[in-house]
Amino acid sequence: MSQVLTLEQAIRLRGELRAANQPLVFTNGHFDLLHVGHLDYLEKARALGAALFVGINGDDCTRRLKGEGRPLVPAVERGRLIAALAPVSAVTIFEEDTAIALIEALRPEIYVKGGDYAASDTQPSKPLPERATVEAYGGRVVLIEYLPGHSTSELIRRVKGLA
Repeated sequence: MSQVLTLEQAIRLRGELRAANQPLVFTNGHFDLLHVGHLDYLEKARALGAALFVGINGDDCTRRLKGEGRPLVPAVERGRLIAALAPVSAVTIFEEDTAIALIEALRPEIYVKGGDYAASDTQPSKPLPERATVEAYGGRVVLIEYLPGHSTSELIRRVKGLA
């Protein structure tokens, strides 16, 4: 079973993977209100390498990026939930608005994000701020399509509709 690690612990574990020539896959997100779309995404990400590390946006960061009232679930709890999922090797909580510092520290071979991000920084969908960092050291960016009809925002709308 994986666990929530400090950055220093994650860097040590990353070193062990590198020494064993095992490719690391890394992704990050808020993972507020865990649902099957998250699991599907993490399973697909894990299939790309020997280990999957997940960066969880901290509470202050989530509030800044998602708005007042978010997160619904505190980062420590979100981290524990994600760490308990079979595809996940390790979780780290971070407070920056992007995962650039984590990526620079861990240098994963593969960085994964959802299909709502642009395949390149010139496409009209959401730009991926971490792309340049990953590509600068020779890493690969992989975009994974979401499971249709499964998003946290959609789930929140459905719950609000019950009130």
